[in-house]
Amino acid sequence: MVPGVPAELTELMVVGGGKMGEALVGGLLARGWAPPEAVAVVEQAEGRRQDLTAPGGLADRYRGLRVVPAVEDVAGPVAGAVVAVKPGDVETACRALADRRVPMVLSIAAGVGLAALEGWLPQGCAVVRAMPNTAALVGEGAAAVAGGTAAGAEAMAWAEGVLSSVGVVVTVAEPALDAVTGLSGSGPAYVFLMAEALIDAGVLAGLPRPVAHRLAVQTLLGAARLLSESGNEPVALRAAVTSPGGTTAAGLHVLEAAAVLAAAERSRELGRA
Repeated sequence: MVPGVPAELTELMVVGGGKMGEALVGGLLARGWAPPEAVAVVEQAEGRRQDLTAPGGLADRYRGLRVVPAVEDVAGPVAGAVVAVKPGDVETACRALADRRVPMVLSIAAGVGLAALEGWLPQGCAVVRAMPNTAALVGEGAAAVAGGTAAGAEAMAWAEGVLSSVGVVVTVAEPALDAVTGLSGSGPAYVFLMAEALIDAGVLAGLPRPVAHRLAVQTLLGAARLLSESGNEPVALRAAVTSPGGTTAAGLHVLEAAAVLAAAERSRELGRA
């Protein structure tokens, strides 16, 4: 909960009721960060608003949560806002928040820098930019935050508190967000590709696809948990399951050889360019 904010205020306005906005609100309310009555979701698309308010939807599960079509429809002062719209809609969202004099704004819009955000919001507004990933949809996200010129310790703690409701949060300087995008932002796609490869390989080896799918998913889940909870480095864990001359060693040899061949071929291509 935002420190020092009276209950009658809107503690959080989330502009954008898409999947990520819904995940953030659901995570916060599930953890008791604020009562549903103190949170509002602004979603312009009528169809999406209907999804959020339908039986079983977010507003149905958390009675009192407001779902409205525009920022102006949220009455009274707002303690903080999350901008969770598409990059092309960020300026419009920020200018609407500027009219409301919202003191703290967290943007999770990809590719929109702090300088632009601060230019669209009032001087002195504490702006924080974040790069979350899609695993936030299941409460296992990885996000990095970077603060703007007016974002002090309170604003950073607030932003981290919002994002930690759906995963792990680290603080970085804004230039490092590009590396974060490549690592954790795009990282789920790398894991999904690995899952596809494991499933297809299992099928080629003779397993029914549902069996291959179940084994591949559990293998990735188990390996990730082992990596997280064991305290060991990846290289040590890999070595522990790689007996000299064994099946794992044979598989890794093929993967490493393919990587070397691909790198060598790309090097030749660059040399011919």
